[in-house]
Amino acid sequence: MTPPLVAVAHGSRDARSAATVRALMDVVRAQAPGLEVHESFLDLSAPLVTDVLRGLYASGHRTAVVVPLLLGSAFHARVDLPALISSVVAECPGFRIQVSDVLGADPALEAVALDRLASAPRRRGTGVLLSAVGSSNAAANAVVASLAAQWEERLGIPVSEAFASATQPDIPTAAARLRSRGVRHLIVASWFLAPGRLPDRIARLAREADPKAFIANPLADDPRVADVVISRYASAVSGLLRQYA
Repeated sequence: MTPPLVAVAHGSRDARSAATVRALMDVVRAQAPGLEVHESFLDLSAPLVTDVLRGLYASGHRTAVVVPLLLGSAFHARVDLPALISSVVAECPGFRIQVSDVLGADPALEAVALDRLASAPRRRGTGVLLSAVGSSNAAANAVVASLAAQWEERLGIPVSEAFASATQPDIPTAAARLRSRGVRHLIVASWFLAPGRLPDRIARLAREADPKAFIANPLADDPRVADVVISRYASAVSGLLRQYA
């Protein structure tokens, strides 16, 4: 039996976030016909990943692949999700659950984020804020900072990482850094999959720094994101097959 794909997002009190995840899974279903696909969430939105996995076990599945819809490998990927998976396995004898890599800084996602900037006005004195959620995990933040440095070289204009929570620089600090480098006009790139409270906060703070700031949309309505989800699933299935070999 082909293992079902269980995509798990963080979850949000903002209904737009879950709706975006569900729409993304519809694209995955269209691009992988015949594959059983389920959306789920760690918290705040329904269905929870633990409920989906228990339901699959109850229906007869003994393998499943979980794909974290996360752009960084931080607390949710390293601690929360493994603990939830362990709790399900403890209750469901013989259930093999393979967790794929996070979506991460995949080149396809980077391309989507950059393409979102194509319609931004390019004026003298323009700089880019690469906005992301932020984490207590320094390595996860360093990935975003590295992307910002690569973008600066590629775009030929100042680029700074900017975080919504947990770490620095936040939006006001990053905007001030760009201003000190001669930037007068802000473009805000999104390193978020879906709309929600944190992207809204970023937009508000960016417009306080520059009322005419260009705010790029999140990534998940681009079909290339679905391609990455399917790729992570395929790699995880290969891992399951090696375990059985």
